[in-house]
Amino acid sequence: MKVCGVDLKGNEANICLLSLIDGLFHVPDCRSRKLTLADTSAKGLKHFQSTFAKLVADYKIEKVIIRQRPAKGKFAGGAIGFKLEAAIELIDNLEVVVFSPTDIKESLRRNPLAVPFAETGLKQFQETAFNTAYAWLMKSIHTS
Repeated sequence: MKVCGVDLKGNEANICLLSLIDGLFHVPDCRSRKLTLADTSAKGLKHFQSTFAKLVADYKIEKVIIRQRPAKGKFAGGAIGFKLEAAIELIDNLEVVVFSPTDIKESLRRNPLAVPFAETGLKQFQETAFNTAYAWLMKSIHTS
């Protein structure tokens, strides 16, 4: 199974592809590490959505796992982040899971990473997206 972990920060979607093949995790190369919404108009959102949809199709991603952000409070996500989330969720024929930080933390506690994040070859800003994808995959293995 190949998934794309997404961490929304401001007007950016930090992404990380992760696949699980025969019980082994792979971090496939990806042409993009983040997608940025430069223009918050409807036209800009449609461009972001089509760029994300093309990435999903090109890399044959089966599910997108988005780290959930609180709607209110000190760590609430901004309006633009929620627009990005909606744009991703509305892509036709794409299964999107919004995964809560509590569930991510619990899954990581039960299934710690076998290697330090620094050894994955990913950029530091991708760590949350990676953890989101990894935690969801581990949870899906152990609940099926």
